[in-house]
Amino acid sequence: MKINWGTAIVIAFGLFITFILYFVFMVQSDSKYDNDLVVEEYYKHDARFGEEMERVQNAEDLQEKPIITAGASGITIVFPTVFVPINIKGKVSLYRPSNKKLDFEIPISLSDATTLLIPKKSLAGGRWDINMEWQYEGKSYLSKETIYIN
Repeated sequence: MKINWGTAIVIAFGLFITFILYFVFMVQSDSKYDNDLVVEEYYKHDARFGEEMERVQNAEDLQEKPIITAGASGITIVFPTVFVPINIKGKVSLYRPSNKKLDFEIPISLSDATTLLIPKKSLAGGRWDINMEWQYEGKSYLSKETIYIN
């Protein structure tokens, strides 16, 4: 049987469309490729955007800012020495953009030292987005940082 060029083009297009649809189906059905939102209920989150920007501005206006670094032992957050550590309250939220299941929060509870350590054993390697929401003497602050763990 002889196939002319018009029939060959139609067959080639058909095979290409089948190939693309196969991969679309595989990606949509495999949980490894989940397309989760970074923030649940993002409409509510966006409604409070003005308050969030005020807290970010409060953190930017500080003379001495908290320092977030990644080291061999984990992520270290050092608060300025001008703050009384026991009066600092809040939480540190660690977001893993590639996997929502790895997200977690740690409350800020300092006694005498101005340093908070998040151990490396609880952190997978890669990118982490850190949101630190904290209050000191009735004023709210929000610090955002991106850290890469090896």
